[in-house]
Amino acid sequence: MRRYILTGAPGGGKTTIARALQQRGYSVVDEAATDVIARAQERGVDQPWQEPGFVDTIVRLQQQRQQQAPLDGASVQVYDRSPICTLALARYLELPVTRELRAEVNRVVQSAIYQPVVFFIELFGEVEPTSARRISLADAKRFEEVHRTAYETCGYELVDVPPAPIEDRVDLIDEALQADDVRFAEEAWNF
Repeated sequence: MRRYILTGAPGGGKTTIARALQQRGYSVVDEAATDVIARAQERGVDQPWQEPGFVDTIVRLQQQRQQQAPLDGASVQVYDRSPICTLALARYLELPVTRELRAEVNRVVQSAIYQPVVFFIELFGEVEPTSARRISLADAKRFEEVHRTAYETCGYELVDVPPAPIEDRVDLIDEALQADDVRFAEEAWNF
């Protein structure tokens, strides 16, 4: 099983790309942080990222989803974020890197759970706010750099997916996933 991560700052189109890949038949594992935020907001917590245990709740849901992802004969799984994203989130929010987060990052890196090449979805020129995404474009750009640093520090190679129409971005990722050599496929990307 080859597990690929889609990452990047909020508002880059990552989840839209993940949904489109799912429509093309790829097994996609949903982002955990957005669900954790939505559940907390349903309980009346306006800013769950300020609550104790926020990061560890995301980590546990990510781990559960990774370990329970259906294998259904697919050779590729696409992950809408990973524990490395949660590490970036903790650093961006200036929250402590908890023991649970550190252990999960170590587990996924040392066990090579994910492919060493990660699709980094670059920002467009704007960010559409949602109840879970309350971030300006300037802050999203800063968060984007925190993500880059987190992945590179953990030894992952980032393949930039530049701003373009969604279908073009999905086509490029699809071709790379089918080629089984993401770095080779990236050379053909001309935006």
